[in-house]
Amino acid sequence: MLHPTGFREYDARWLWGDQVDADGMRTVGRAFASLARARGISRTVVGHDWRSCSEAVKSALVEGLVAGGMTALDVGLCLTPMAYFAQIWLDVPGVAMVTASHNPNGWTGVKVGLEPPLTFGPDDMAALKALALAGGGEGSPGGSVERVEGLAEAWIADLASRVRLDRRLKVVCACGNGTAGAFAPAALRAMGAEVIEMDCDLDWTFPRYDPNPEDREMLAEISRRVVETGADLGLGFDGDGDRCGVVDDRGEPIFADKMGLLLARGLAADHPGARFVVDVKSTGLFDTDPVLAAHGCTVDWWMTGHSHMKRRVAATGALMGFEKSGHFFPAPPLGRGYDDGVATAGLVMDLVARAGRPLSDLREDLAPAWTSLTMSPHCPDEARYEVVARLTAEFQADRAAGREILGRRIVDVATINGARVKLEDGSWLLVRASSNKPELVVVVESLRSQDDMRALFHEAVKPRLAGHPEIGAFNQEV
Repeated sequence: MLHPTGFREYDARWLWGDQVDADGMRTVGRAFASLARARGISRTVVGHDWRSCSEAVKSALVEGLVAGGMTALDVGLCLTPMAYFAQIWLDVPGVAMVTASHNPNGWTGVKVGLEPPLTFGPDDMAALKALALAGGGEGSPGGSVERVEGLAEAWIADLASRVRLDRRLKVVCACGNGTAGAFAPAALRAMGAEVIEMDCDLDWTFPRYDPNPEDREMLAEISRRVVETGADLGLGFDGDGDRCGVVDDRGEPIFADKMGLLLARGLAADHPGARFVVDVKSTGLFDTDPVLAAHGCTVDWWMTGHSHMKRRVAATGALMGFEKSGHFFPAPPLGRGYDDGVATAGLVMDLVARAGRPLSDLREDLAPAWTSLTMSPHCPDEARYEVVARLTAEFQADRAAGREILGRRIVDVATINGARVKLEDGSWLLVRASSNKPELVVVVESLRSQDDMRALFHEAVKPRLAGHPEIGAFNQEV
């Protein structure tokens, strides 16, 4: 059993037992081994997250890798960024991390790569899919499994070597009972923080909420704990620890794009002329920020998706990349170029410690902008890209004809990733296809007011989407 829709743009995710079984994962392992051998690679790191099926999934994947002639270096239970770190620590080109990220229990998947710090993008994932669906390729002798110990200690030491707080901060560490609970509190303490643990016991039923720092329920719980304890900030991690969410000292969530802008502002003085890669879902304040401009920093808008962003950061020599979903990509000397939620948390803590001001004050330094949450109306897998292409053409036609949106001219329709429609006052809207789910991704930002942001959605975006019958109804508040 190996459902083809599980192969996404830059990773793979299935419902265990419904869309993939052990034989399917063996086939995926053998296909990955075939791709690796074709590039002269015979060694790969293998790790797994904390889910009811993860060890069974990893065992099947490893069997396929070994049958395909690979040496699998099993690092055991870990976060996705720990598996990436293990590639560098062990000098091993490959990585195959069994994880479904923030998806509910019952989901599984794999993130793979053959060139640290990069992971597979659309072309490599298409090749993996084709080979797996064709049976996985030929087997090869010489495969083996080696157990590796000591990864957690090495990863924590590496993080602590980059961030050591010059004043002690009290931080809430929220892990949603996901894998990060086994590792994030110790890492934050090693960086010099006083840690208040919240839902750090591993429980793959996720009894309180799914570990997703974009989720309102998780953010609300973090906010309450920050206020109750008088913490300096709250830090939330997703199920596999490659994303970080932030709540300030007043209990106010700072969404990842604006947290990224705060980090960029804090880094600009020490890194004049730095380039920052920013995904298309993020706030337009990056384009107009006076601190970045004063230090000669440039902003490179790019495609959403951890694989796309890692590649762009590496290709452009950027100092750091920021994605609205909470993936952050610190490059040397800040990090190693891949997305690590705990490393990002260290940079956030360092920003606050060095500023000597509350995080809420730093947030208020930003110009006002009212941004919607990321909305995700259903759209079938087989239709979502074609629907976005039609919507993009409509917006481009509106711009060419001089039509206005709520009294504002359309000054640009950027097509890096879907359609990001920029209005003459700096407000914008985005419609793109989700890379991982049968959904669209919709975001709206106004530089005028919260009411204007809602009006842009209800009067300009929602009626437009309603004209395409493939798009499901919205069930999210704006």
